[in-house]
Amino acid sequence: MNVEWSTSVRSRAQVHAALGEPARLAIVDRLLLGDASPSEIGSELGLPSNLLSHHLKLLEQAGVLERSRSEGDHRRTYLRLRPQTLAGLVPAGLRTAHRVVFVCTHNSARSQLAAALWAGRSQIPTASAGTHPAGRVHPLAAAVAHERGLSLARARTAHVDDVLQHDDLVVAVCDNAHEELGGQAEDRLHWSIPDPARVGTDKAFERAFLDIANRIDRLAPAIHHPEREADD
Repeated sequence: MNVEWSTSVRSRAQVHAALGEPARLAIVDRLLLGDASPSEIGSELGLPSNLLSHHLKLLEQAGVLERSRSEGDHRRTYLRLRPQTLAGLVPAGLRTAHRVVFVCTHNSARSQLAAALWAGRSQIPTASAGTHPAGRVHPLAAAVAHERGLSLARARTAHVDDVLQHDDLVVAVCDNAHEELGGQAEDRLHWSIPDPARVGTDKAFERAFLDIANRIDRLAPAIHHPEREADD
């Protein structure tokens, strides 16, 4: 019998095939909660550059991941998952943290929105900070938060040095902050989210909000408080 497979079935089969190899599945596991450059992936997983390039090519062809150019060091690219391809593939209980701190450059938009969203999704405390904090929260960030039922009215900007504690899980929500932090805050995830203030439109802030909200939905179930986890 000659069976004609639908396009959706073929696409799903390609994703399954791409994930059916330990190194590629390890890459996806690494990118599930945060973005990373190819060199960071290769270093963490111990993969030589030629083999890493092969695996990344197959994952890109399957639509599992995509690349973006760093807004900081333009020579860098970052890999990020395409969550719509991996719908339902959500980790549970992968990490513990006493507090989650979201960091961007100016602490005026992305990190503020992330902290506000996190507070509504998790009981783990949160804070936000900037590597070069602005004087105030961006008005368009406050506006998009208000439209989604969140308030940034009491939010204030702060410098990372005044906020970070040794046991924080840091989520750098922009390329510049991730690159500037370097070895500081070793327990860190990276989300390569474009700066909406560079565009300065309502749509840019809406896109940033939706990107952050999607990532918060994936991260929140995977982070547990170590003391509460011990009590369970």
